[in-house]
Amino acid sequence: MWLELEIACHLQAAGQHFHLQAELRCSQPRVVLFGPSGAGKSLTLKAVAGLLRPDSGLIRLHGHTLFNARAGVHLSPQRRRIGYVFQDYALFPHLSVRQNVGFGLQRGWRNPARGSRIAAVEQWLQAFRIEHIGDLLPAQISGGQRQRTALARALVTQPQALLLDEPFAALDHHLRAHLRQELETVLDQTGIPLLLISHDPEDMDMFGQQVTHLVEGRIKSG
Repeated sequence: MWLELEIACHLQAAGQHFHLQAELRCSQPRVVLFGPSGAGKSLTLKAVAGLLRPDSGLIRLHGHTLFNARAGVHLSPQRRRIGYVFQDYALFPHLSVRQNVGFGLQRGWRNPARGSRIAAVEQWLQAFRIEHIGDLLPAQISGGQRQRTALARALVTQPQALLLDEPFAALDHHLRAHLRQELETVLDQTGIPLLLISHDPEDMDMFGQQVTHLVEGRIKSG
């Protein structure tokens, strides 16, 4: 079991209340979390990544505790060593592709020198075939190239797990199929576990070794 979580939290925004109460035990290395909009899927990923602190519960990854409300354990996102790709990719607009990929490699490295070459960064640029755009800014590249940049940035730190929030939703059908294949190849080569949010049946077919349904803040099946 690579991921185990029991989380409960109550959120209030714009006058509305939302309760997330999820229990999930992942017996497979590739898990797809699906459900309607507003079901709490992104909140679940944020809790695993350490970007959201639940009111109660626990989160364990590879047998190590990331969060335990009773014991007062809440590891920072950096200490959790989890790669996270947001739905909008969240690239730094003022940094080049190469700088974006290398951003998280060195603690305290806030503005990598443009044009600098680091072996791990170059490896992932080549893995996703974006080495030729390494010096361009995110605004100068296509949606597929931004997606590859975000994936390379998430993987360059050798994370314990990869979390993806609707990673292919903004891409056309042909590009989606191509990037799915690239991602599957990378996962096969690295063995990094995956927790993926998606509404797309093709994502479930390719990555859903375990498929979990989330509705109204509760997991309905595993």
